[in-house]
Amino acid sequence: MPPLTGLRVIDLTRVLAGPYCTMMLGDMGADVIKIEEPTHGDDTRDWAPHRDGWSTFFLGLNRSKKSLTLDLKSTAGASTLRQLISEADVLVENFRPGSLKKLCFDYDAVTSLNSRLIYCSITGYGQTGPKKDLPGYDAVIQAESGLMDVTGFPDGPATRVGVAITDYLAGLYAMNGILLALRERDKSGQGQHVDIGLLDSLTSTLALPALVYFNTGKAPGREGNQHHALTPYETIPVSDGIVVVAVGNPHLWAQFCNAIVATDLEHDPLYRTNTNRMENRDALIRELTHRLRSYTKHELIVRLRANNVPCTEVRTISEALEDPQLQARRMVVDIPQDQLRMVRTLGNPIKLSRTPAVIDRPPPALGEHNDEILTALRNSASSNRKKT
Repeated sequence: MPPLTGLRVIDLTRVLAGPYCTMMLGDMGADVIKIEEPTHGDDTRDWAPHRDGWSTFFLGLNRSKKSLTLDLKSTAGASTLRQLISEADVLVENFRPGSLKKLCFDYDAVTSLNSRLIYCSITGYGQTGPKKDLPGYDAVIQAESGLMDVTGFPDGPATRVGVAITDYLAGLYAMNGILLALRERDKSGQGQHVDIGLLDSLTSTLALPALVYFNTGKAPGREGNQHHALTPYETIPVSDGIVVVAVGNPHLWAQFCNAIVATDLEHDPLYRTNTNRMENRDALIRELTHRLRSYTKHELIVRLRANNVPCTEVRTISEALEDPQLQARRMVVDIPQDQLRMVRTLGNPIKLSRTPAVIDRPPPALGEHNDEILTALRNSASSNRKKT
């Protein structure tokens, strides 16, 4: 049985960070009720490209959930949500700060309904600070955090990371915060507010450039595929493309040199230590390029892996997703969507030995679980009245 079985999560999120968080909770057994606006639902239901009328973006972030449509501005919709909250363990929302207060569903308001509730807010800049009211999207946060300033080549423009890394990080931090708050609730019996900001989340990944800046007063810039502290830790051209190598310690330097039959480089005073190599990186890379340009990618990778040197070719998305390693780790899974169709999606990266994730609930149609959830609420209300 998944570890979060019995936990009820009210999901008031849309787009990416929040839905990713609640999907991960759902994979682990939580009963996730996704509250959607009745007409169009989650914004991403309309995002291209589509397959059989379904947004592929929505499909990738909303498995393991039920869908309930509610108009929160209506008396009936607000009443239903209040009843759901009173019986829930967790609420996750990613509205702009202040938006839910207007609807009387902010943290202070809902704690009077359920003092044990873990209330998680995911916003661009968090619930405090001078920028708290600004909207936050991945591309904006990547630029504002400084991440783009260290991404790309020195002679090119600042570059955005190719996936919405900000949202995935925020979703993971939100999940961690929720689990920490639940653990604390086991002792105190009280819920609390989990406040996750996209800018905070992405800034946390800049520990190394931040420490360089804090300790030297000079921030590192864009270095392309090179590493600011290690070499060779970069792409090396060969006859049919490029190979990525990661020589991260002295032992690996010896193994790398052995693999390419270059013991002269291993003991050369210019390259003996990583400090030596960083001081003479341009000369080293020129030498390696000259020596390795006759190899194919396959030939060089076979040699390097035989000597336990971390390396690979740069693969396309399609090549990467067909890797047998991902199949063996259940990182690509098929979920029955109906009697005729399957949804292929990425698996859950958290592998538990006794209580693993269960990925068998496909992304829901808009309002698919209205009858089920509302009937259960009516029965619960009736049962409570009888008890009193």
